[in-house]
Amino acid sequence: MSTPAPHTHTCAPLPAVLVGPLLRRLEPTRLVLWLVGSRELALTLRLAPVGDLMLDASQCRVIPVGTHAFVHLIDIQLDSALPQDVCIDYDLLIREDDASLLGIAQWAPHLLYDQAQCPNFVLRSRIDQLLHGSCRKPHHPANDGLLCVDQLLATAHEPSQRPALLMMSGDQVYADDVAGPMLRAIHALIERLGLYGEHLDGAVVQDSAALYQHPASYYHRADLLPALESNDSLRERFFGGARKPIFTSSSADNHLVTFAEVMAMYLLVWAPTAWTLIDPQPPVLTAERRERYALEQTRIDGFKQGLGNVARAFAHLPCLMIFDDHDITDDWNLSAQWEETAYGHPFSKRIIGNALLAYMLCQGWGNNPDAFSALLEKTRDLNPQGGYLDNSAQDELIGDLLKFQQWHYVLPTSPALVVLDTRTRRWRSEFNLKQPSGLLDWEALSELQQELLDHPCAIIVSPAPVFGVKLIETVQKVFSWCGYPLLVDAENWMAHRGAAQVILNIFRHSRTPGNYVILSGDVHYSFVYEVLIRHRTAGPRIWQITSSGIKNEFPPSLLEWFDRLNRWLYSPRSPLNWLTKRRRMQVVPHVPEHAEAGERLWNSAGIGQVFFNQQGQPQAIYQHNANGAEKTRMVAPTVD
Repeated sequence: MSTPAPHTHTCAPLPAVLVGPLLRRLEPTRLVLWLVGSRELALTLRLAPVGDLMLDASQCRVIPVGTHAFVHLIDIQLDSALPQDVCIDYDLLIREDDASLLGIAQWAPHLLYDQAQCPNFVLRSRIDQLLHGSCRKPHHPANDGLLCVDQLLATAHEPSQRPALLMMSGDQVYADDVAGPMLRAIHALIERLGLYGEHLDGAVVQDSAALYQHPASYYHRADLLPALESNDSLRERFFGGARKPIFTSSSADNHLVTFAEVMAMYLLVWAPTAWTLIDPQPPVLTAERRERYALEQTRIDGFKQGLGNVARAFAHLPCLMIFDDHDITDDWNLSAQWEETAYGHPFSKRIIGNALLAYMLCQGWGNNPDAFSALLEKTRDLNPQGGYLDNSAQDELIGDLLKFQQWHYVLPTSPALVVLDTRTRRWRSEFNLKQPSGLLDWEALSELQQELLDHPCAIIVSPAPVFGVKLIETVQKVFSWCGYPLLVDAENWMAHRGAAQVILNIFRHSRTPGNYVILSGDVHYSFVYEVLIRHRTAGPRIWQITSSGIKNEFPPSLLEWFDRLNRWLYSPRSPLNWLTKRRRMQVVPHVPEHAEAGERLWNSAGIGQVFFNQQGQPQAIYQHNANGAEKTRMVAPTVD
């Protein structure tokens, strides 16, 4: 029995803008913005100190992803630099057929604070404070940490109070862990907007339409993965008997497959508008699945309520991003064996490639538009016919995306902001294909060192912490030794000998910065370490600041035990410290201000905030709690 079609509001007219604008990379002479319209829009950017700028094709590239869905990539070069450290009002005016202009106050009033007639932004002359976080899973029971960003902006009345940027360091979406009601909404939105379909080679369904209607489409998607002619099980086919199949998330029952599904997910998690266009109803489910669906529905309903505030924050604060695994799939490129298996089958390769294509359009481009010109040109070759993407052109573009090596980027700020791609340029094990790969290969690490040379200070964004919790890293190491790195997501900098040695040597190099701040997420709890090089009085000084997750948390009781055992086993006097790769460094943990005695790991969804002094050193570190509790300051102990 096929799954009935989801309900949509087919009679209601579509709004001009579905999502956005999102402020992306902003500089005094360059403004990068992103939005999605239901049609190709004629736009005029109104800037308070400049006037009206009618955007032409060179300033606004439009990429259709459906009959009624058009991604607008806005990139404006200015002749004169905009002022810094002041509020700059802006508006995006839509030119209607009758030549009238409609501003944001007309087409998206939820994006405005108080009685404002348009949004604004501040170009900070230096990074004296920023916000950061990762891991935003819509159906997690925790509140949305991005609402903390909106609350901060609502009270930051002076330009000096405005953070320089919001850094989202991974898992902005969960393509591999989707609630049933969210997947139902995705399918309803695909139908409402006419998002393009595709043919699926190597699958047990021929195309996207068959996938959406298949009885296994909800909560049983692993059943749709291809098996060998020899009738080996899926688990044997993909990982030779390992516990996890190719898509290794423990919650991959609704793993997104098509490009349309991933694009619809972005439209549904970044703004409230798309939800007003659909009325999804539950599919046919077993009694057990109906109970799960109902629970997930309550969580999705709570998530939806805050989306207007989230969109408002995005319209006022520059947002920079980098992927981690869940933006694509769990354990993405964890080992050489994973890569050989995943990219060796056309269906699994297409699933990964579709998520990466959506990432490029929705996240990657806005970080560094210059790097993506050639890839964006190839999107024209997708040339949908009859509502379906060109199959060969899609495969060719995905191949280019998988070989692309410019996902990382550097901002010429003070301090310099260096954002690492720790997913695609991995240092693969030369001895055992099952062993975890290093998070950066030799070439990428060499490039990182060149970027850092002679900077007095730097902010490095590494999705996974460079200096993590030793006990957890040890557990991961043990499982890796036993040949099961996938069971524990053994992805940390110390898991690969070569990568670990090189990154630590970079920190010790005499010409690299005297002050490093490493911003990370990924692990679903927050902590701060100050790292000192032993037997060196002149530095460098390193701060590992981890804020995670925006809407995700570690199992509380398990984290409490990890925290306690880590303090016992790896105290400063413990000989176990000399068995780690960090033995030449002294790691001093900061203590959460409101924590119980001795607690070092803070487990609460929210957003991190860091204030910097003139030397690029963190002078105050906070974790804003999404549950409404008072913000938590991470307090530095006295170092002897």
